[in-house]
Amino acid sequence: MTAQQLRSRNWFGRKDLDGFAHRSWTKSEGFSEAVFDGRPTIGIANSWSELTTCNAHLRQVAEAVKRGVWSAGGFPLEFPTVSLGEVLMKPTAMLFRNLMAMDVEECIRAYPLDAVVLLSGCDKTTPAMLMGAASADVPAVMVTGGPMLKGKWREQELGSGTDLWRLWAERRAERLTEEEFCEAEACMSRSNGHCMVMGTASTMASMAEALGMTLTGNAAIPAVDARRYALAEMSGRRAVEMALAGGPKPSQVLTPAAFDNAIRVDMAIAGSTNAIIHLVAIAGRAGVPLPLSRFDELSRTTPFILNVSPSGKYLMEDFFYAGGIPAVMKNLLPLLHGDALTVSGKTIAEQVRGAACYNEDVIRPLDLPIAGEGGTVILKGNLCPDGAVLKQSAASAHLLTHRGRAVVFEDHADLHARIDDPSLAVDETSVLVLKRVGPKGAPGMPEWGAAPIPAKLLRKGVKDLVRISDARMSGTSYGTVVLHVAPEAAVGGPLALVQNGDEIELDVPRRTLTLRVRDEELARRRAAWTPRPPHYTRGYGKLFLDHVLQANEGVDFDFLRGKTPVRFEDSAGPSHA
Repeated sequence: MTAQQLRSRNWFGRKDLDGFAHRSWTKSEGFSEAVFDGRPTIGIANSWSELTTCNAHLRQVAEAVKRGVWSAGGFPLEFPTVSLGEVLMKPTAMLFRNLMAMDVEECIRAYPLDAVVLLSGCDKTTPAMLMGAASADVPAVMVTGGPMLKGKWREQELGSGTDLWRLWAERRAERLTEEEFCEAEACMSRSNGHCMVMGTASTMASMAEALGMTLTGNAAIPAVDARRYALAEMSGRRAVEMALAGGPKPSQVLTPAAFDNAIRVDMAIAGSTNAIIHLVAIAGRAGVPLPLSRFDELSRTTPFILNVSPSGKYLMEDFFYAGGIPAVMKNLLPLLHGDALTVSGKTIAEQVRGAACYNEDVIRPLDLPIAGEGGTVILKGNLCPDGAVLKQSAASAHLLTHRGRAVVFEDHADLHARIDDPSLAVDETSVLVLKRVGPKGAPGMPEWGAAPIPAKLLRKGVKDLVRISDARMSGTSYGTVVLHVAPEAAVGGPLALVQNGDEIELDVPRRTLTLRVRDEELARRRAAWTPRPPHYTRGYGKLFLDHVLQANEGVDFDFLRGKTPVRFEDSAGPSHA
């Protein structure tokens, strides 16, 4: 691509009224005439926010990207995007993932960008940015913020989320004092970065790398490690090269082979169950069919090889020192599409062939896996005709085949009102069922699926129960938890019809989830069922409820699937104030 063919020349290269206006107003920021000499303009899409604590250091990451862009002869321009922090946003950051994806897409379309560097970190910011970039299809490279350093309390290493749930259970069981609980609080999150377990943020950073949308080695570098900033600088340089070459564009990277590779990596690292929803959504933007059945096909033939919490004993910092995603992908190379293209311009095989593993207890070889199958399974049955997911690597082995009586909670408020009631009719064989916490029910499909174990059972030493819902759960969570039940209860899916005392059978080896109630009785219940009034009647909430798809379709908006690539001629025409 020559300088005259750069999109940005339609703004900065014109010798007319519009060109005058574009250059003049940009010069108000202190830029000289030299930046308009035909060099590519590189956008830096920054999801920095003090309200998104995982992304609070991305201003410094952006400065490193700018160094790379300037050094390669580009013109970097940073712009903000919506920022989604799972910890602080209510009811859930997932409600706004599609809004952020729209924001990223429309900014890429509207501004004079020849390539874009996507700066993400917290759970939903990574898939949202990839979704927006896939739809716009301008050359893009992602830099994620990286995981925190390991937490440390007394002699214990703490992993964010995972150990929070464990400590809270110990506190509720009165085996941990209030003083100890508060002391641990100050020790868990001790640096910038996202969760340092294989939660959703670490998983989606790994997915971005496995898809080929980052430079190799990006996913596991700790947020505060100098190598994170060096990689950001190299990504800025690479963005200039991509702009001048006209690619590769997301459509050239996000291919069926790339999604197969990402699913294999997800299964091998026992990634967050949220990755399934996000990969389906990204694939939908890229125009790649990705049914849930594909995840289960690849899970059955992909060994689980990463010993990282919540499905193992190590943390992300250890994973980085052991070799990171390049070492995982090198081990998996016989199972991968090695010819899949990456944003580096090289193939996956070329990128990872020289990778090394420095600790085989963290990253196992294929012939000595932790388990023979992948971390996540897809379930089908009359309770989830469109599918459900379960993270078998973080579940209790004795519950993977189980029959029990349902203890039903009609919504999240009902759960919190009754879960610790001493009179709750529940025992260690029960199946907790939580309704109306899916995409439309909650709304937004919050991470409420890992319902707490009733306090009276915790005190008896019960650590896990089968739990079923149409919600998600944090990637940091663990337990025998069935999630993403589709269709959800709020739209009349079979989950809506479950009543207290119904027998439910979970059979993970057979991939089934069955409600043991006669069809005639279910038909009677369905005839009596009525939906609740919509949660929102205006604004973005109404848009969400009117257009959101179900979990098996990625929870994207129905009108956003598929891509509409930015065209060179789209940038032409008057735009002065």
